[in-house]
Amino acid sequence: MSLDVARIRADFPLLAQEHNGHRLVYLDSASSTQKPRSVMRAMDEFMERSYANGHRGVYAIAEEATARFEAARASIAAFIGAQESSELIFTRNATEAINLVAYSWGRANLVAGDVVVLTEMEHHANIVPWHMLAAERGIELRWIPINDEYRLDLTNLEELLRGAKLLAVTAMSNVLGTVNDIPPLVTAARAAGAHILVDASQAAPHLTLDVQAWGADFVAITAHKMLGPAGIGALWAGSDLLQALPPLLVGGER
Repeated sequence: MSLDVARIRADFPLLAQEHNGHRLVYLDSASSTQKPRSVMRAMDEFMERSYANGHRGVYAIAEEATARFEAARASIAAFIGAQESSELIFTRNATEAINLVAYSWGRANLVAGDVVVLTEMEHHANIVPWHMLAAERGIELRWIPINDEYRLDLTNLEELLRGAKLLAVTAMSNVLGTVNDIPPLVTAARAAGAHILVDASQAAPHLTLDVQAWGADFVAITAHKMLGPAGIGALWAGSDLLQALPPLLVGGER
């Protein structure tokens, strides 16, 4: 099948602009994607027809808003291969999802001297929260290095994971384009008795995600890197882990 570039381009209103007499070409999708008309229409249609406080009212549009909210959750759960939509928590982005793990799970489970293993290709969203927790709790951070081919150097992985409580790793680097093979990393983490968090922000738009096949404990995604709106992301985790997480933010229903 041939790729109809003109038709796809027409889906994105921003690309109709010209700058300095030249057609706009957007090359920053690894940072954030433009939004197609279908996304804009869906957002406008909800605001015009169905906006209400979901899970808070029993009147007609509140029930419709709740139904749409849960349908979106189910759709995303299916998209990433989750067994149940209840395994998915909406967040503002992947950064908040990772912070939720660091400050909720981390504060409940990590004490001074515990080890968290990261990689040298992580986004700051999967680095800074762990530095903050290290300063607060005295945990140790270890780093999986990158080799000359910009891939993870797993030569000393068993040693790096020895005594670790968590391995936090990106599925795909937004800077390098490197795709990491997650299942073997999960196997290694399990053998060391560690949990595993996967930042799938960059992988979600480009790979078929299957969180069950990965076998990870936590997976973070964000909409703005896959043609969705800014300000919405998600954290996936198994039901038992989610039930054990202390709330990070309280108020409203918590």
